[in-house]
Amino acid sequence: MLSIQKILGHDEKFYDLLEASAQQADSSVHHLVALLEKLQQNETPENLEEFAHSRREDKRITQELTQQLSKTFITPLEDIQELAAALYKIPKTVEKIGERILICPEDLRGHSFQKQVELLDQAAETVLAMVKQLRKGIDARTAREMNAKLQAIEGDADQLELDRLRDLFQGDYDPKRIIFLHDLYGLLEKVIDRCRDAGNIILQVALKYS
Repeated sequence: MLSIQKILGHDEKFYDLLEASAQQADSSVHHLVALLEKLQQNETPENLEEFAHSRREDKRITQELTQQLSKTFITPLEDIQELAAALYKIPKTVEKIGERILICPEDLRGHSFQKQVELLDQAAETVLAMVKQLRKGIDARTAREMNAKLQAIEGDADQLELDRLRDLFQGDYDPKRIIFLHDLYGLLEKVIDRCRDAGNIILQVALKYS
């Protein structure tokens, strides 16, 4: 059976681009952490330039990866393109969270997203680690273990979202804040789902070519 290294060849550019994309995804989560910390300190950021930069850079990387793939004659084009697309959706979705927060930052006062963000950070770091393993020739066992970690993070995030929604709908909040927080909860869950999707693709690649 062909290994992923034999399929991609000895050219490091594919690994470099995939890792750079995963790094931008991870960086976008770190930007969100910094944004929430500023809000907790009663500081309101004026713009989301860091978020936009991560998203634009990841888009550029994805486009370059697609161009490089079009110049080669390798079988798993769809696997690599699918992974690149999944990675790009992470910073794109995180940027949407930042945009929503800046619409009504006052509605976050006294409301902590620390647990959700910790899970986001763990998920993004796990995806980055999985992508880096591709260069080394990730085996099925390692891929399963790392993907199982992602699945566990997703499970924790789902339970946390359920608890927060229960508090939101049973608590004494005004309608505007309910809508605002409900939207944020949904986007936070979507980022975790994007990370899960990327992990699933890497697992598929490992199973297919290990």
